[in-house]
Order: sequence, then C-alpha cells, then structure tokens
Amino acid sequence: MKHARWIYLLVITLLTWNCANAQTEIDEQAIKFSQLLRIVNRYHVDTANVERLTSTAIVRLLEALDPHSHYLSREEVREANEPLDGGFFGIGIQFNIANDTLIVVDVINGGPSEKVGLLAGDRIVTIDGENVVGINLTNAGVRARLKGERNTIVRVTVNRRGEVIEFNIKRGMIPIHSIDAAYAITPSVGYIRLARFAATTVQEFEKAVRELQEEGMKDLVIDLQDNQGGYMEAAIALADHLLDARRLIVYTVGRDARASDSFYSTSAGLFQQGRVVILQDESSASASEILAGALQDWDRGLVVGRRSFGKGLVQRPFPLQDGSVVRLTVAHYYTPSGRNIQKSYEKGARNYRAELLDRYDAGELFSRDSIHLADTTRYFTKEQHRVVHGGGGIVPDVFVPLDTSANYAYFNALVARGIIRDQVFRHVDRDRETLQARYPTFQRFKEEYEVSETMIREIVAKGEEQGVKRDEKALARVLPEMKRVLKALVAGDLWSTAEYYKVINEHNTLLQAALAALQDGQYETLLRGKP
Repeated sequence: MKHARWIYLLVITLLTWNCANAQTEIDEQAIKFSQLLRIVNRYHVDTANVERLTSTAIVRLLEALDPHSHYLSREEVREANEPLDGGFFGIGIQFNIANDTLIVVDVINGGPSEKVGLLAGDRIVTIDGENVVGINLTNAGVRARLKGERNTIVRVTVNRRGEVIEFNIKRGMIPIHSIDAAYAITPSVGYIRLARFAATTVQEFEKAVRELQEEGMKDLVIDLQDNQGGYMEAAIALADHLLDARRLIVYTVGRDARASDSFYSTSAGLFQQGRVVILQDESSASASEILAGALQDWDRGLVVGRRSFGKGLVQRPFPLQDGSVVRLTVAHYYTPSGRNIQKSYEKGARNYRAELLDRYDAGELFSRDSIHLADTTRYFTKEQHRVVHGGGGIVPDVFVPLDTSANYAYFNALVARGIIRDQVFRHVDRDRETLQARYPTFQRFKEEYEVSETMIREIVAKGEEQGVKRDEKALARVLPEMKRVLKALVAGDLWSTAEYYKVINEHNTLLQAALAALQDGQYETLLRGKP
C-alpha cells in the first residue's frame, strides 16, 4: 500500500510538471508574438494594421492543424450562424437585381412583407428614404439594408405597375429551412430533401414524417445530396427517429476527456419500421455521413449514390475576446462499426480540397471499381455482418455513376454567368399573371408547361453577348436537360422550392435507383442477405 501511494504521488507530480512545462512554453511563445507585433507596429515602413495581422496569423496557425479548424471574425460568425440557427431578422422577401432595379421575386408566407401587402413583381425604389435604383446595388448591399434588429421598422417604397406605394415593414424572424422538399413520390414512398443539419432540422423532419405518414407513407427516401452537414446533434436526433432503442449512433474520441462521448438511440422514434434509403454524393459530408454511417452500420437503411466527402472530425467553437470565434477540431468521430471515415489531409489544405477532382480524374465518379480507400481495414455491419470500409467517406451500397451522357460544358458556362437564372426570372416577372391564369395548379403546370424555343434563343443570344460562344452541337445534346432545368426553375419561382424538386426529380438518377431498389427486391437482398 505504501509503494502504491508513492507511485500515485509520483504520477501526479509528473503530470503537474508536464502541465506546468506546457503552460510555460505557451507563455513564452505568446510573449514572442506580442514582441513581434510591437516591433512591426513601431518600425515597419508602412502603417501596420495590427488587427489584420493578428487575424492572418491565427488563420495560418489553424490551417497548419487540419482543414476544418478555422477562424471567424465577428461579422463572419453572424453570417455563418444564420443558416444553422434557423433564421435572421428581416422583411421576408426573395429578390433579384435586374438592370440596376431591385425586384421582389417572392414574398415569404406569413412573413412581415406579406402581412403589409408587398407582392412579387414589385420594384423597390427606396429603402429608408435612400434611392436604390441605378446605383450598382449588390445582393450584399440589399441584405445589409433590409436585415436588422427584431421589431425595428424599415420604410420601403415600391413601383407597382406605375403606382408608387410606401410600406412600413416591421422586421421579424425570417426562417431558413433545412428541408427543401417533402412529398409522396409514390403512394407508399415519401421523399425528404434535406439541405443542412440546423437548429430547426429535427422539428421540420418530424413534421414532414408525420404528414407523409398521414398520406400513407410506408418507405422513406432521404436525399442528402450536396448536404455538407451542420449540427452533429441534429444528425443524431434524426438517426434516433429511424433506429430501434439502445443502438449506438456515433462516438467521438478526443485528447480532452470532454470531447469523448457515445450517443445512443432511444425508444421514441417516429419511423423505426419502414424501409429507408439515403441518397448521397461526393459533396455529402460531416453530419450527413453520421446519419448515413449509422443506418448503414445497423443494416437499417440502403445508401445509394457515390462515395461521400469523408469528414470525420468534430469542431467546437471557442469565442475570443473581441467576438470572433475559433472553431477548433477537438475529436474524431466513429460510426457504430468503429469506422473513422475522415479522408487524409496530410498533403495540406489545398490538396485536401482538390481531392474531389482527383476522384473525377481517377474515374471513381463513373465506376465503383475505381474507388480506392486509404484504410483497407474491413469493418462489419452490426446485424448482417456485411463488410464496410472507413478511411475516406461512406461507400454506397448501390453505386450510381455521374451522368456524362451529354456535354454540359456549354450549359454550365451559361449557368456560371447567371444567364439561365436571369432569363427565367425575366420570363416569370414579365408573364407572371398569364402563367398563373394558364396554370392555376402545379399539377396542370407539370403536365402542360413546355419551355419555348423563344426562351432558348434568348438564352443563347444572351450567352453570346457575355462571351459564351454559340455551339449548336453541344446545345442539341444538352437541350433536353436544359429544358428540364428551366421548367423546374419556373416552377420554383411560381410556387416554391418543393415544386422545383418535383420537376427536377423526374430525372434524378439516384432517386430512380432508390425507387428501383425498393420495387425489385434489391433492398432486402443487400440489407437482409436474402431475396
């Protein structure tokens, strides 16, 4: 017992000594950096911006750690949190700037602008007495003028078909939704398009599932394409709704004991029985991979698409004294089977970001056989003991190649210059009343609306004006896809984002593969090991 006590005291002494040494080293380096700032500020030939130099040093320091630790200024903190916190205070409109004119594209249902009578198509000419026509207004400039503190008033003057009307609009909470679309894609299959994992995600998901169940949903497709993550807690909560009780969802391991934890499902899930399919692509990351990994590891859901991004790191925000924030990576997370799906970042941030291009060049986006992971360890799912892998994202159960049947270079050039979006806006803005009268319901629009050759000619001509050379052969190859996108965008402008997806999803190859798997028995073959 005496020896044990001495060993205990020795261990405590060594730990204390190591901590003291580490703190001394940190203090010495802080003094060194402080000396450098004072020298630069006093002696450098040009006037030094000390705040900017400090921010630059912090950014470079974090870049040397890993690709996901980063620094946010006070302003960046506010902007970054808006999509995740679920909203901001404003007047509730979607707008476009055309020919130096600020035009209302849509008015958010139940928002401050709808309550006072603002309408789509209104031209905003002044904001709080300031002229906003013909002044090279930017999107950021509009947002800065319209956003503000809750319950404050913004005075807006609009031109409505020649009539000048002034509105006093009280700013309110403008929601940023996590779910872009939720609808029954067949009588028994529900579809939920999830854009991000945010503060309101769980409530939105629960509402969507309940409504789809009332419509007769038996199976559920969750679309995580391009979903780059968000709040880890939201992903865990969604997995909880889909898994049976007491299932490990994810666990984290960090140097600090507070960063290590395990998260389990409870018994109160909304959708624990029906079949589930996850759609993912190479841009699905972080929280998306937590959800997909948990369902795959428990043989609870089929993952369809391409290998996900590969982000298996957990960040924690550390506020600094001036309101800025450091988001520091504090842990790795692991799927229930023990997989760490983080891809390598040993070659630096630039190569890390370019890795998706490497996948394209290696042919991985077109062939499952071209997938090569750094970690060759075999892991096994919890129920059926299927082999799964870590070391670079979630590999899908059903691979769907990137569509290269048409040459999209010409179309992509038109999109990149904003020509497609602008022409759709002009079309809807000019003909809104005619379109609404001709297509009083979305179903009628979906069945009857066709993109006119006039619109295509206008787009091609506008492209030539902006340096996109006319390419008749490329246009002929991509024309069917161009018309589908244009029709979807028109639907989105006339109704909502949900109608956009109802049109575009008719040719969503991942979704079609998911529906085929649910219909032909492939789901059971892959997940249950039987026909």
